[in-house]
Amino acid sequence: MKLGFIGTGNISSDVITGICKSKLAVSKITISLRNKSKSKNLKKKFKNKIKIAKNNQEIVNNSEWVFLGILPEVGEKILPKLKFKSNQTIISFISTINTDKLKRITNKRATIIRAIPMPPISLGKGPIALYPPNKKVKNFFNKIGTSIEIKSEKLSNNFWAISGTMASFYEQLKVLSDWLVKKGLKRSDAQKYVTSLYSALAQLAEAHSSKDLKKFVLDSQTPGGLNWQGVNELRKSGYFKSLEKSVNNILKRLNKA
Repeated sequence: MKLGFIGTGNISSDVITGICKSKLAVSKITISLRNKSKSKNLKKKFKNKIKIAKNNQEIVNNSEWVFLGILPEVGEKILPKLKFKSNQTIISFISTINTDKLKRITNKRATIIRAIPMPPISLGKGPIALYPPNKKVKNFFNKIGTSIEIKSEKLSNNFWAISGTMASFYEQLKVLSDWLVKKGLKRSDAQKYVTSLYSALAQLAEAHSSKDLKKFVLDSQTPGGLNWQGVNELRKSGYFKSLEKSVNNILKRLNKA
């Protein structure tokens, strides 16, 4: 299989890394030079599989599947100028260009899938939300993560909105690590503890994902205990309502696109 990536930002780089580390039968990955440092770094790490193209049309010409990892405004500018093939599969990571618009500015006959990969895909982990359902694309992403097929594009926007909380999650880890550093711990020890703790908590919840998360909230606290104090102080401060409000605002932006 021959793949092409238009745009080599963080997400595209993570997907390419996940592919190259996997057992997927990929013979060549043609990438753009849009992010020069990332492109050259990928070529250095996976030199037998990576080819850096001179331009975006070369990527389209040499690929069976073309991945779009560019900003919406860039996509609207460059995609209409490219000549896609009717038998190609286009997989878009662009958050605010919907399927109908992608069809108008690329090729109506090409197969178009919108995907939401996250950075852990570089480790072969994490969910990849896909719309519309497509067996080949589902099986592909199952080799480097966990595919979740969505039957409605409107519903898929909810997954895009949740993906917009990633930076907030890392900010929380940073705040807690910084707090430990202020108390006298080495940053390496502080970050190792906080990241290991939250990773383990998430894995425990995932291992019992059939259970309502409300049970984890209740089971992790005792009346008057430390976790009881922590969660209730955050509730009173409006922390969780602010989180929900933020996700709702992200969704409004996506639905307007």
